Amino acid sequence: MKIGNYKIKVINAGYFALDGGAMFGIIPKPLWSKNNPPDELNRIKLATRLLLLQSESKKILIDTGMGDKWDEKSKNIYSIQQENNSLLKSLLSEGIKPDEITDVILTHLHFDHTGGSTILDNGKLLPTFPNANYHVQKKNYEWAINPTDRDKGSYIKDNFEPLAKEGVLKLIDAQNHFDDDISFIIINGHTFSQQLIKVSDPLNTLLYCCDLFPTYSHIRLPYIMGYDLQPLITYQEKKYILNKAVTDNWKLFFEHDPQYAFATVEETEKRIVLKDAFENLE
Repeated sequence: MKIGNYKIKVINAGYFALDGGAMFGIIPKPLWSKNNPPDELNRIKLATRLLLLQSESKKILIDTGMGDKWDEKSKNIYSIQQENNSLLKSLLSEGIKPDEITDVILTHLHFDHTGGSTILDNGKLLPTFPNANYHVQKKNYEWAINPTDRDKGSYIKDNFEPLAKEGVLKLIDAQNHFDDDISFIIINGHTFSQQLIKVSDPLNTLLYCCDLFPTYSHIRLPYIMGYDLQPLITYQEKKYILNKAVTDNWKLFFEHDPQYAFATVEETEKRIVLKDAFENLE
């Protein structure tokens, strides 16, 4: 897929699993489990599906997945599967070396979105992409360094504090544009100042939905994660984005759906519903 100046590729950084009840909030299990079958521990399979955007001058990665700094206990808790789909292996399969990445845009600093941002090198935590600037909203960083007891487990400081120490973490202060083709939609339901990444030109728009629509099942308005700090705000944000997606024919890209990469939506007499779902960008 090409939008504006960017050729866009999917980077599969592996899979993990989270509790299905937490992923769907108030929705009863007989409903969410139809499309998201849980394992024996009630966990559903989730992808870490990232985007690589390449122009003549830039190689941009959106989010960095779970990373590989997990101990065995945590790997078992989250059922982390990266053997054939680690971030660096997937980039190398596209002919991209870590030092070629110019920018990393982080939607927010939860561990499943920024775990691959740093690596352990001889016992020291360093940026995975040594020549890249990492971009995140300033308010999300401020929340990440001082979260509440409820969500502090989602913010692992080893994933982002080394970026700040190395001077490569660039804090965006409510800015809405990265360049002519890439812009941000800032939302606050899941966590504070999560940024959806919008890649657009006059003909096409691809919206990287991160945790507003983590899977295609979350297209339905009441399907809101129990992890969200402000679920009623999430509800309003979903309504806004779905209406824009219908009106302007946006493609909604799913970071966590284990099967579908993106979908389109349409309006019916009752509500906005899934129209078509696609497994890749080709």
